[in-house]
Amino acid sequence: MTIFGFNSFRKYNNIAGWIVFAIAALVYLLTIEPTASFWDCGEFIASGYKLEVGHPPGAPFFMLMVRFFTMFAPNTELIPVFANALSALSSAFTILFLFWSITHLARKMVCNDIREFTLTQLILIVSAGAVGALAYTFSDTFWFSAVEGEVYATSSLFTALVFWAILKWEDVADEPYSNRWLILIAFLMGISIGVHLLNLLAIPAIVLVYYFKKYTYSFRGVALALAISGVMLLAVMYGVIHGVVVFASKFELLFVNGFGLPLMSGVLFYSALIIALIILGLRYTYRRGKVVLNTILLGLTVILIGYSSYAVIVVRSSANPPMDQNSPDNMFSLLYYLNREQYGDRPLLYGPSFNAQPIDKKDGSVTYAPKNGRYEVVRKGSSYIYDSKFEMPFPRMYSSNDQQHINAYKAWTNFKGKPVTVYDQNRQAQTLYVPTFGENLKFFVRYQLGYMYLRYFMWNFAGRQNDIQGHGDAMKGNWISGIPLIDDSRLGPQDKMPAQLKNNKANNKYYLLPLLLGLAGLVVHYYRRKHEFWVVAALFVLTGIAIVVYLNQTPYQPRERDYAYAGSFYAFSIWIGLGVLAVYELVRKLKDHPSTAIATASLCTLLVPGLMASENWDDHDRSNCYIPADFGYNMLVGCKPNSILFTYGDNDTFPLWYNQEVEGVRTDVRVANLSYLRGEWYVDQMTRKAYESEPFPLMMNYNHYYSGKRDVVLVYDRIKEPISLVQAVNFMLSDEPEAELQSPFDASERINYIPSSKLYHPISKEQIEKTQTVSADKLSRVVDTMRWALNKRMIMKDGQVILDLLASNNWNRPIYFGTTVNSDTYNGLDAYFQLEGLMYRVAPVQSLKQWGVGNVNTSELYDNIMQKYRFRSISNPSVYIDENKARIVSNYRNIFARLANALVDEGKPDSAITVLNRCMELIPHQSVPFNYFAVSLIEGYYRAGDMAKAVEYSGIIFNQSVEHLNYIFIHANQQQQQWLYNDLQINMAILQELYKLAEKYEKGEHLRQVGTEFERFISMLQ
Repeated sequence: MTIFGFNSFRKYNNIAGWIVFAIAALVYLLTIEPTASFWDCGEFIASGYKLEVGHPPGAPFFMLMVRFFTMFAPNTELIPVFANALSALSSAFTILFLFWSITHLARKMVCNDIREFTLTQLILIVSAGAVGALAYTFSDTFWFSAVEGEVYATSSLFTALVFWAILKWEDVADEPYSNRWLILIAFLMGISIGVHLLNLLAIPAIVLVYYFKKYTYSFRGVALALAISGVMLLAVMYGVIHGVVVFASKFELLFVNGFGLPLMSGVLFYSALIIALIILGLRYTYRRGKVVLNTILLGLTVILIGYSSYAVIVVRSSANPPMDQNSPDNMFSLLYYLNREQYGDRPLLYGPSFNAQPIDKKDGSVTYAPKNGRYEVVRKGSSYIYDSKFEMPFPRMYSSNDQQHINAYKAWTNFKGKPVTVYDQNRQAQTLYVPTFGENLKFFVRYQLGYMYLRYFMWNFAGRQNDIQGHGDAMKGNWISGIPLIDDSRLGPQDKMPAQLKNNKANNKYYLLPLLLGLAGLVVHYYRRKHEFWVVAALFVLTGIAIVVYLNQTPYQPRERDYAYAGSFYAFSIWIGLGVLAVYELVRKLKDHPSTAIATASLCTLLVPGLMASENWDDHDRSNCYIPADFGYNMLVGCKPNSILFTYGDNDTFPLWYNQEVEGVRTDVRVANLSYLRGEWYVDQMTRKAYESEPFPLMMNYNHYYSGKRDVVLVYDRIKEPISLVQAVNFMLSDEPEAELQSPFDASERINYIPSSKLYHPISKEQIEKTQTVSADKLSRVVDTMRWALNKRMIMKDGQVILDLLASNNWNRPIYFGTTVNSDTYNGLDAYFQLEGLMYRVAPVQSLKQWGVGNVNTSELYDNIMQKYRFRSISNPSVYIDENKARIVSNYRNIFARLANALVDEGKPDSAITVLNRCMELIPHQSVPFNYFAVSLIEGYYRAGDMAKAVEYSGIIFNQSVEHLNYIFIHANQQQQQWLYNDLQINMAILQELYKLAEKYEKGEHLRQVGTEFERFISMLQ
């Protein structure tokens, strides 16, 4: 029998680890996105490349890492590749440390004497590491994060690194200077604060390793260790991250307002004081031989050193870069930034239900801002006090701002509630139904735990139905196994699903094999090494279920949230690796030999990571995909010089910022996000020049819009006649008492208002012609006066800026709204929208609502989408287009259809057919399946006279809808049909529209076919 010493084991362990690393790195580098992805990626790449300030709470160390990587890019095109490569390599290193963590745990399970190994033991240990690490390599969630420029890959690296480091400490804990590993862990955690806070959730697992190594096991001891770990976690989150800045702000206020010293003097003194106290403390504990205190103090010191990366945020914000979210250039705005206050808060342990009735308000903290060399109070915070009948412990059903949320609460819990009588201001009794605590827990278990965690867990280790975001129905985004007996009983027959869903690239089946192998590893780990099992279990629970409790998510999230639980899936992958040992325990009864160990390892590798790689490759390969970057480019390139473009969300803003900041595209265009314009910091930035873009021409100044001033302006029809826009804006900005009303939110406050909802704005046609706001052939359609009505009773800061800009601009700069902007922000101006691409231009031409919102400017729109716009990769069948990208691409189809139909209106059917054919060439239905909005394309073909293509494409979308309706009516049970009611309505509406078009234009076989099916489904509804 061949015996290997520890040095030999370490050599083979290292070699195997680096081989696994190389496999992961190669996979990720081959499948990374070549530009910025949607959501936060464009912002992260841009902020890292130019060291700007991204969204709260910031990621300064990640930003520095992106900057370091992008410095090596030889040209502009490769900047995003190098930024994304950071995630790829961070993920590969995560896999490396996962491999070494698994082999560390496996070694203790396999060997009685961990200094000597047989060949069989060596094979089992290394193969356990390889199977577990490669399973995580090819897992759905981790692979997704590994190929884009986001923080989650780097955050996972820090989690893997500190977990591996505490296992290394365990090996040398009895040696001198072993505490240096603990100091390293503290330093890594400090640095990780500048990436993402998820890493801190490893603290309980680290404390358990320390406890099991240093103390004799007892239930009381474990409970105490977990309690201490909880205190440590809270100490870092609230004592370091929050507390350091809170005390800095108090020193700053004392020194500036109290002592009359310059701004930042208090921060400098506070920083010097902390450094002095740390030095004195380290010196004292070292000289007195207080090892434990010295270690704790040194650990705190290196955490602070790591956390100091946030100084980059303050320094860069002070330089006023173009991207400077929340402007955290002082301690008060930094605290607001770190606390993510712009996103609001949510109850955690005790709070109101969704229909809670406020009965009073209480004062909260005050907000300071620098002004004239000192800090002044700009806002007094407040919060509601609720009737205790509507409050409960552990509130899960709390969101009252969205009726859709309330409906979902009731659907997920079969809501009945308990009756509560309340009285209105007139003492009229009203009965409301408040969630019972049981219904509250039911929502937690069914939705938050089951749907928003367990579903994601099963995506990674059982299989995934498709990539379409679901909200509880049986056809979208569920987990599947590939085993009909399991899947069909829950979701209906999967083999009968519509082809569009059945052939979705994200339809991945693992047949429960990764799950079963992980459960086998969990069981064998528990019985062989209980202490290490509880360490991994702590990591699994704290990075999974604990996050579920903390996030307290509402229904209808804007995107899938599986990335938040990557740490939990990491922990389970450890058990997948250890599952190899469990399998060998079964097969060794046949033959205990190295060849059996090799066969076991090969089989596990083939059936778990091999299967996962095969299933997941096509929907995780983002190479050659340029859709997000092209979307941002197209929005910018279609704008006129020095224009202002209003956007609204992440996906219609961050790709534009990426194009401007990284690729230098159209930096003369000022992109203004309307969501951010509700903050005074963003309005302030719009009044500064950025690149070639001049400041906003506004009447308002800082005294008009600072935080707490004019956060909301009322619209009150004191004057029944229309008033001029200039009058309305001047009145709105007036500080005279007659320009204010009693606030409906707080009787003790007064609030500005606009005295009429009806506005007009006189137009100088000479100015319109001079600025080329309207082309020469449309000057005759320019109105003498724009007239419109404000469509809301409260105008937030973004609306105030829009009105001020329109009044002040005098048409000198083109003003656009993105087509993706929420219509609530139009402020009635859609009556003067002109569609010119992915954006509407505001122009003094009355809208005819031509095939949608606004008029269609056919000449500008044709030039943009046929000549200027980029459509790289959409038609490439090998490029994976997920639901989010497909939804964005649908915007292109919509503007192609509107252009074609508008050209037909102008008597240009040939041009319309050219446009429609170009659309079908660029966006084939094989790449992006048709949806409801494709009906207007078919109508365009009908109206332009191309009957053959109209019928052909009508037949395609007709078949899609028939497949969906057949599945809903025939294969879905009654409960599933209730959840699918919206899909049913959409597909019935499609058939109805196709029937109307065929009846009007085709009048032949296609009409009879559509009519027959439509009538059949109508009869099923009755």
